[in-house]
Amino acid sequence: MEREGTRMADRAVVEPGAARGARGRTPAPAEAWLAQHRGELTGYCYRMLGSAFEAEDAVQETLLRAWDRYDRFNETRGTLRAWLYAIATNICLDMLRGRQRRARPVDLGPATHAGEPLGAPLAEDTWIEPIPDRSVLPAEGDPAELAAQRESIRLAFVAALQHLPPRQRAILILREVLCWKAAEVAELLGITVVAVNSALQRARATLVARGVCSAARPRPVDGAQQDLLARYAAAFERHDVDALVALLHEDATMSMPPLAWWLRGRAQIHQALLGSDLPCKGSRLVPVAANGSSAFAQYTPTGPGGALAPWALVVVEVTDGRIAGWTSFLDADRLFPLFGLPLEPTP
Repeated sequence: MEREGTRMADRAVVEPGAARGARGRTPAPAEAWLAQHRGELTGYCYRMLGSAFEAEDAVQETLLRAWDRYDRFNETRGTLRAWLYAIATNICLDMLRGRQRRARPVDLGPATHAGEPLGAPLAEDTWIEPIPDRSVLPAEGDPAELAAQRESIRLAFVAALQHLPPRQRAILILREVLCWKAAEVAELLGITVVAVNSALQRARATLVARGVCSAARPRPVDGAQQDLLARYAAAFERHDVDALVALLHEDATMSMPPLAWWLRGRAQIHQALLGSDLPCKGSRLVPVAANGSSAFAQYTPTGPGGALAPWALVVVEVTDGRIAGWTSFLDADRLFPLFGLPLEPTP
């Protein structure tokens, strides 16, 4: 599959125009053509919405509308891919209208201190949610392009995108992440190229102010990082707090959505892990892939000597050879099925 801007040449599926069906019915070749775009559309909608569940809803609605309106698609005016993105963009903009932005705990307020009450959980639509890599990233492809795609679904980057007005957000994703041409974005949104370029400049400035670069250099996962993550998991499972904290940056963070509570600094994390009732001791961490990052499914004992049960989806950020922080998403009942995880870890 080869891409130039929004052009994509597919060698396995018949062009839609070659098998147009009756009004309201999509022929089988077109159905396959629509389905092959599900992954990239999910990635686009996830970056727009910050929620894996809402992204899936948006993509499902996109494909349903495309199915219903297929007889109106005119291939002489553009590619099917561009048409699908236009539908998805309108759906996302409608979903975002009047909503508060999703965020991470570290974006909502100052760090708390070890020993302070955890507080009540906030509504699920408060938070940036994790997404499985397999839902949005191709299984294979150019290594450099795949690395760049992983960077664009990092929690920090997706959270920074939420600070952009929805229209700017769409423009930045289409131009910087998906590499569309300015003229193509202008046509999709019904605006001028000048307006696209102006919005892109403002969006870039906002990301820079948030300390995020839209063209961040991909970080390879090498043997040293794999070893670091293995030591992190082993220390976590042993509840060896000293060994775990030794792997952290001095200003590392720890958070647990849907709680607004979060910590910054090795000393605070050390104190919290030693002196709290956090369910770490006896945990089992199972590696998964989430948000272009290393991640683990955390299972914890239901009681002394009890069976292991789902507790959290833990996304770990690594920078410069140390753990920069981890986010434990506690909504295991929703997230474990999303990631295809069993209710009990395999022996």
